[in-house]
Amino acid sequence: MKKHFNLLCITLAVFAGCNMDKSKSGTKAANLEQPKISSDTLTKHLKPYKTELPTVGLLMFNGVLQSEVIATSDVFAKPSSDGEQLFNVVTIAETSNPIRTEEGMQFVPDYTFENCPQLTALFVPSAYDMYAQVHNEEIVDFIREKNKETLYTVSNCAGAQLIGKSGIADGFKIVTWIGGGKQLQKDYPNLKVQNDSLITFVEDGKFSSSNGNLASYITALNLLEKMTGPQHREFVEGYLYLDRLQNWRH
Repeated sequence: MKKHFNLLCITLAVFAGCNMDKSKSGTKAANLEQPKISSDTLTKHLKPYKTELPTVGLLMFNGVLQSEVIATSDVFAKPSSDGEQLFNVVTIAETSNPIRTEEGMQFVPDYTFENCPQLTALFVPSAYDMYAQVHNEEIVDFIREKNKETLYTVSNCAGAQLIGKSGIADGFKIVTWIGGGKQLQKDYPNLKVQNDSLITFVEDGKFSSSNGNLASYITALNLLEKMTGPQHREFVEGYLYLDRLQNWRH
């Protein structure tokens, strides 16, 4: 009797296990058969190039400080309070190869020097070691040629060295990274280099410059106000929660 009882228990267990396996496989099959609900978030956030809009160009090169690229795109890519795109914001490099930033990330440029569209403003960033960029005639020539069409040319941090090398801002005020002003003045005596220990941002004619890093937001926001007005600049500052950043210790 005991043997029959044990055999019955084993049979029931196997039967239950089989049913459970079928139930699981059935659930998997049912899940596979369910229609997929897709949401193309990329398309929702694409900002197409519109020829009627002003174009802001962000120069990039290997070793670039990514905050100086991101700051400008962060400011100019924000829509109006009505959700309208106001600018084309594009990245440019010497070639179409991905750029490796100082921080180790890869950025793929939108355009190269050869196919870059007409720019309203050009932002020139920096790297910790600018030797390769300053001695790259392709980069220097690009800045020099684009300055002929831009309404505004901006440098952040050691990007001022490229401005100095190009000669486009001779006779104009400029500021660079904190501690770099004396060498900049020595290398490019025709620039009016400002005291970087006291001055974070300076504007002179079509040229503006900053100490770089997060101060790059200052050059971007200042130019944004010139191109749109104080109301939109305030809207973007609110969009970015800049007041929270200023008061984060309180």
